[in-house]
Parts: sequence; C-alpha cells; structure tokens
Amino acid sequence: MTTVHHTNRFLRASSLALITATTSFSLAAFTAVIAPAAHAAAPIVKTSAPGYYRVMLGDFEVTALSDGTVQLPVDKLLTNSSPEKIAKGLSKFHQKSPLDTSVNGYLINTGTKLILVDTGAAGLFGPTLGKLASNLKASGYQPEQVDEIYITHMHPDHVGGLVDGDKLVFPNAVVRADKHDADFWLSQANLDKAPAESKGFFQGAMASLNPYVKADKFKAFEGNTDLVPGIKAIASHGHTAGHSIYQVESKGQKLMLWGDLMHVAAVQFDHPEVTIQFDSDSKSAAAERKKAYADAAKQGYMVGASHLSFPGLGYVRNEGKAYAWTPLNYAPAP
Repeated sequence: MTTVHHTNRFLRASSLALITATTSFSLAAFTAVIAPAAHAAAPIVKTSAPGYYRVMLGDFEVTALSDGTVQLPVDKLLTNSSPEKIAKGLSKFHQKSPLDTSVNGYLINTGTKLILVDTGAAGLFGPTLGKLASNLKASGYQPEQVDEIYITHMHPDHVGGLVDGDKLVFPNAVVRADKHDADFWLSQANLDKAPAESKGFFQGAMASLNPYVKADKFKAFEGNTDLVPGIKAIASHGHTAGHSIYQVESKGQKLMLWGDLMHVAAVQFDHPEVTIQFDSDSKSAAAERKKAYADAAKQGYMVGASHLSFPGLGYVRNEGKAYAWTPLNYAPAP
C-alpha cells in the first residue's frame, strides 16, 4: 500500500506540474499571438506640414499660407554686423546658420474680395519652396477665386508663384505693386547692366510679371494708396526701390503685413540696424524697419512678415532699447 500511495502521490504531483507547465506555455503562446509587435524599428518620418493658419481680423478672414522654408547662410548675408555677433544672436534663440527661413504669404477674404499678398517662389528659389498654391487649395480656396494680388516687392520668393511656366496661376486676378519696383525689375536695360549674380532676380521678376502685363492684368500704384476698402499700401522703400507694406483693417482691428521689412527675428529685433545683402538701399531699409518696430510696439496691432517663422503673425513689444517678438498664441480655426 505504501508503494501504491507514494506512486499515486507522485502521479498527482507530476500531473499538477504538467498542468502548470502546460498552462504557462499556453499563456505565453497566447500572449505572443495577441500582443502587438514592438514599433521601435518603425522608420523616422522626418517631415511636418504647417500648410495654412487662419485668424479673424474684425470681419476679415486672414489665412497665412506657407510656401515652405529655405536654408539661408544668414551669418554671411546679414550686414552692418559681424559673423560673431550674428552667431551670438542666433544662439540666444537656439538657432544657427544656415537658418531654416520661412516664406509666407497672406490671403485676406474681406467678404467681397479675395486678396493674396505675395505668392511665394514656385521654382525660383530651390526645391524646398513652391508650396503656397497647394496650401491655398488645402485651406479651402482655389487660385481662380483670387481677385487681386498685392506684391510687397519683386524678389523671386515673392513673385515666382504667379506663373506655372507661361501659364497664369491666378487667371482672374489683377496684380498690383509699386511703380518704382515695376520700373526697376521689369526693365531690360537694368537687366543688361546688372552684375551676373543679380541677373536672375530680374529674369525671375520678368518671367513672373510679364504674362500679367501682357494680359492687361497688372496695375501699378505709387506710394501710399488705398486699394480696396480696408486694405492700403504704404510705401516702405529701401529693401527694394518700391518695397511696400500693407495695412489691413476691419472693425478697428489692424494687421500690418511687412513683407521683407525684416528677415531674421533672432538678430534684427535686438538690432534693427542690422541689414541684409538683398537690400537695394540698406540705410533706408534700416530706417523703415526702426520706424515700423516703434509704431507696432506703441500701437499694439498685429504684424505679419514674410520671413518670420510660420505663420509669421504676432506682436512687437519694447524690450529696453531693443524690441522683442511675441508670436500669436495658437488657437483652433475661428
């Protein structure tokens, strides 16, 4: 009996061990089947897409449109400073050269007119730009709906988006810009005498604007000009011969669209005297920038600029003898 008892006890223990082992194995196998695979090996995507950003200004809808970014060697391009000072200014904001620089345009729906301020570069400034038209479509509009286009100045990253080859991208729009810019950049005589490194600027302006001129869809203005109710051009010559900024106002709310009044926030808010090689008249450009900073800080209105980090909208405030930038607080669509 003793032998039988021990044998039975051994069998019971063995059975229990077998059941336990089998259960453990089954649970492990089941877990392996239902557990999701690890995703650490997923490829890094490396892209983002700001596209467009929309705010209301009184009764006007303003949509910032990204044309993309371009890397600029700002330590070499900025003037009236030194590479060491520029590097120090960039470092303060955790930036360095070459600097990823936004190219922005602004679409304004007044309720009766659809107005576009600047058109981006298309293919005139490298492969990382040229997204403005597609972002305009993504924002809910079509190029054919644009009634008027206001050009701050005729550098390639502001006018290139007007055409696709020889086709008008905005076939129903009238293009407007200051006469001083048109006379300078659309002049064959000026192209002929320009240095080799500058000829592309003239050629880009001509390729972009001349199709509208030929179609009788270009209308120049001169100096401070009321364009449509609520939008006014203000002369801000210096960066180019006819550089203009645009004042947008509805129900007492104001937005000033600065174009290329400035380029590098990390440097030029602290040092408005710093200029850039692209300036036609750097002394005048610096004076216009200082005047605009002072007015924006005093009046407290919203500002938008072509090369402030997208969407390039915000406010200027005094900071000692210098100025500082407060980006618009993010909010969902109005």
